[in-house]
Amino acid sequence: MTEQTARLGVGQGTALLVGAVLGPGMLALPHLAAAAAGPASVLAWAALLVLSVPVALTFAALGSRHPGGGGVAAFTGLAFGRRAAAVAGWWFYGSVPLGIVAGALVGGQYVAASSGVPAPLAAAVLLGGAFLVNAAGLRTSGRVQVVLVGLLVALLAVAVITAAPHAEAAAFTPFAPYGAAGVVSAAGVLLFAFVGWEAASHLSAEFAARGGLLRATVVTLAVISVLYLGVCLTTIGVLGPAAATTQAPLAALLETGVGPAARPLTGVLAVLLTFGAINAYVAGAARLGVALARDGALPGWFAGGGTPLRSLGLLAVITVPVLVWAVDLDLLMRATSACLAAVTLAGVTAAVRVLPAGRHRATARAASALSLVALAACGAYLLVPAVLAGVAVIALKAGERRPLPR
Repeated sequence: MTEQTARLGVGQGTALLVGAVLGPGMLALPHLAAAAAGPASVLAWAALLVLSVPVALTFAALGSRHPGGGGVAAFTGLAFGRRAAAVAGWWFYGSVPLGIVAGALVGGQYVAASSGVPAPLAAAVLLGGAFLVNAAGLRTSGRVQVVLVGLLVALLAVAVITAAPHAEAAAFTPFAPYGAAGVVSAAGVLLFAFVGWEAASHLSAEFAARGGLLRATVVTLAVISVLYLGVCLTTIGVLGPAAATTQAPLAALLETGVGPAARPLTGVLAVLLTFGAINAYVAGAARLGVALARDGALPGWFAGGGTPLRSLGLLAVITVPVLVWAVDLDLLMRATSACLAAVTLAGVTAAVRVLPAGRHRATARAASALSLVALAACGAYLLVPAVLAGVAVIALKAGERRPLPR
């Protein structure tokens, strides 16, 4: 443990956890949820916040019991074996090309709204930049990531505070134009904003004070709840029916509350936020590919060379057709959500076996039940993690024919 990580306090830990859960998807999700359920999308937001409580506490407990653990794949392997670990790893690895293209398109839409540059072109530039930066061996520092998270929190807070006085009660009628099915559909896409709690399992060893991870998790839950409910209520109350059609809802809120000058600034901030998130996910996924190759879940060649460049190249090869064929941001986010919801379910069900009997295991059981319900909300998009699971099993069987590297 380094001197820097040993001094990690509750404030810094909270910033890291907020950054893991709160991503640039928030720049577009209010619009996508409103399109799926209308004003009743607030019920989907609230339901997923309820789900987040046992999930977040379960991963905090895992981190406390197994400090410095290897993440969901490691916990899944500990509970269910090597094959399950490979499947969990592939669910995350396969979700990254989908998720980073979705994030880049979100940034591209804000660039288009503020400057007129076509969103797909802006998205391609963001993705290309992230892969080039990682190929050069550069990574966004932890401090820069914290600054970017702070910018996103500030952007959301300013949008809510300045636009809220313009909200009207009439905007919430009719409340549920698409019925219960619309709320379930909204929950399926909103899962994109409620994953990332597994990051807690990596942070326990870095806290200076015992119990610091649990306190940071509780504070993060409070911050996320206030932000998410504030954004969804303000988006519907201020934009009304336009909430379902406005592709850059935060820009629209800021223009309402601050004035037209906010639009170009929002575009610049959107680029910074999305690039930071994409860069971090590409870096992490490239290293995960190396780990999968070492464990036999990818061809061993991707673990060679002493760097993650080969895995990075594979990610780039997969990402290009996703970007070329990406015609629907909603589809990309739902497919990504299905994969990450499966990862979350794997982690909390593993916790039921890994954690000792008592309140932590009871919390893990509650998290498992609620996560299973959330996963069901993904509907037909569950085909994506199902396919990735098949790929993982096939790759692992092929890898078993060669000796594992020592």
